[in-house]
Amino acid sequence: MAEKTRWMYAAGLLLAGLVVLGDGSRLTAAPGPASQSIVVVELFTSEGCSSCPPADDVLSQLALRQPVSNVHVLALSEHVDYWDRLGWRDPFSSPEFSARQSNYDARVFHANQVYTPQLVIDGHLESVGSNARAVQRGIEQAAASPKAAVNVAAVRSGDHDLRVELGISVPARFSHSGTFDAVVAITEDKLTSEVRRGENGGRTLRHTGVVRSLTTIGTWSPQESTWSVNALVPWNRAWKPADVRVVAFLQNRETRHIVGAGSTSPDLHTGTQ
Repeated sequence: MAEKTRWMYAAGLLLAGLVVLGDGSRLTAAPGPASQSIVVVELFTSEGCSSCPPADDVLSQLALRQPVSNVHVLALSEHVDYWDRLGWRDPFSSPEFSARQSNYDARVFHANQVYTPQLVIDGHLESVGSNARAVQRGIEQAAASPKAAVNVAAVRSGDHDLRVELGISVPARFSHSGTFDAVVAITEDKLTSEVRRGENGGRTLRHTGVVRSLTTIGTWSPQESTWSVNALVPWNRAWKPADVRVVAFLQNRETRHIVGAGSTSPDLHTGTQ
């Protein structure tokens, strides 16, 4: 089967929840539970910020305990870099996450400022990340909207890439319009730092859902009731496979509203070696 035809065939099967790979092996996609709404929470945080560890703990509890009834929370920890010049360089920080937070302020919240720890819920609600009650209320509000179903599968493609495939389907009550980016985040749990300087000097900090890479892999329009896409995203062999998740979501390019999401664990034993 030609390469293009093979991936078109696999993408169609992904919409049904199953991928058949070129070597004949099978990989079951991981949709969210049918009875649950899936909500994406993004914590903008920094190891240089003394008020951030309580918010890191809130994010960890959301991910581990899933405390909101009938909601599955996908937790992303995005470490900004604007604290790095104040005594401690956060090893997980990136200017990409600082720019993403600023984009939220410019397009959604219009506060003319950014801060840590800020938690953004489904791209259009926000709270101080350490305010667990406010965060839970925001998650409950975001979960009430009908969402697109996002099935995700991921397999290794060489030493430095994952091939990620998404299958999208839209419910009848879906009312959003516009252009949506299909975004893939690779996250890693159980990360620890011994902070030696700065506001958290002397502390051991633990993190959940740290975003290792963030990649836009396609563009979708709600006029397409079903849609599929596959693309390569970066993989680093230093990341611990057991603690890695592949999180995918659909985000409106203008309003930043996230209208569907899903996640899976990568299969690192299948694909091109």
